[in-house]
Amino acid sequence: MTVPPLPQLRDDVRWSVEVRDADDDHVLASFEPDLILPTASIGKLVLLVEAAHQIATERLDPDEPLTRTDEDGVADSGLWHLLQTDTLPVADACTLVGAVSDNLATNVLLRRLGLEAITQTATRIGMERSRLLDRVRNDRGPEHPPTLSVGCAADLAHFCARLHRREILSPTISEMVSGWLAANTDLSMVASAFGLDPLAHAGPDRGVVLWNKTGTIETVRGDVGLVSGPARTLAYAVIAEWDDDAEPSVRDRVLDDMRAVGLWLHAVIDGHA
Repeated sequence: MTVPPLPQLRDDVRWSVEVRDADDDHVLASFEPDLILPTASIGKLVLLVEAAHQIATERLDPDEPLTRTDEDGVADSGLWHLLQTDTLPVADACTLVGAVSDNLATNVLLRRLGLEAITQTATRIGMERSRLLDRVRNDRGPEHPPTLSVGCAADLAHFCARLHRREILSPTISEMVSGWLAANTDLSMVASAFGLDPLAHAGPDRGVVLWNKTGTIETVRGDVGLVSGPARTLAYAVIAEWDDDAEPSVRDRVLDDMRAVGLWLHAVIDGHA
């Protein structure tokens, strides 16, 4: 079944976009899908895969207590830095990363799992171009990677389609990761078009099921995930980057375009396009 072209995207923004049929992996639409851009917290996907991998292979106990340290601390994004407890089990830390992209939980997990292991897993699952590069930092100096993660829509949409088909390392690992992602509360971008409850959308709502992972920094918005409807199940990746000196309104225009892509996806999964 053919689909209409993607909505027009602003040309003062760098975009990497791809949409695949999640069942047969056929690319339905794309725009600069191989353009590698900063992806902010989307790089945490591979962190979650490695955590699930170590749990599934019994190298990591999901109940193992992880204790935060002063070195793990970082501003914004998440809940753990607002909580009284200094210690959480591995599984709860993963849930916080999936649900609220928790930066503190990310750093604690990264310290436990090791960046080298996460990088090796990224290569194993075909995500060499779309990787986590570093821990989350309040300030980046010349001695640090310039950004938290990088990626392109081709890799990320393919990853989401394979996760849906339970092909990321094993069915058990795939199901664990998609379960964490189903708790994501950020439906502000592409997913804003689906009209779902941001706090409860793991089950069908008006025939729509969604899991996704988003990433935001001052000059980036990204949303990748899986959305299923009565007619079709789609894997999508939409990443936008703009210049540091762009007008503040560019973010609003990017969010408008991302929502337009979401409305396009909604029409396709409903069978109206």
